[in-house]
Amino acid sequence: MSRLRAVLLTLAMLTPIPALANSIGHFVGSYLGQADVVLDGETKGRTIRVDMVPTDEGFRLTWTSTSYRDDGDIRESTNEIDFVPSDRDNIYGSAMKTNIFGKQVPLDPLKGEPFVWSRFEGDTFSVFSLAITENGEYELQEYHRTLADGGLDLLFRRVKNGVPQREITAFLARE
Repeated sequence: MSRLRAVLLTLAMLTPIPALANSIGHFVGSYLGQADVVLDGETKGRTIRVDMVPTDEGFRLTWTSTSYRDDGDIRESTNEIDFVPSDRDNIYGSAMKTNIFGKQVPLDPLKGEPFVWSRFEGDTFSVFSLAITENGEYELQEYHRTLADGGLDLLFRRVKNGVPQREITAFLARE
């Protein structure tokens, strides 16, 4: 990490963010870690990166998952979502598209798009993503990131129609 980037990141973490300081201030930063994921009975390695930065209205969360296949193929998936405060304490709505009035709003799950929101509860920052399938069933993904010495403990869960499908844990070190 360059010296300038380190100084800017430190300043960002120490600078109070109006209306957000109590919730995201401790989470702002970049994190990197490894996870072992069991797929079809085989354990596969995965690199996970999370970045959280304040924005004018809330914060931006970016997370990247890099999977390594046995055949040498590398697959990378990146998600980036802006979140804005809701009318409820410590709950943030996603701002993933612009409506006809120019306001950033969540996507529409009835159109097959995920509905995403986040919350801060104590030392844990959680992101939830709800998707409604073509036949009206649902899938919920949960990302819980809990402050730990030197970084974050990550717990990911995917649930389909109330049945757990996958769970991944990892430690993400602060960069």
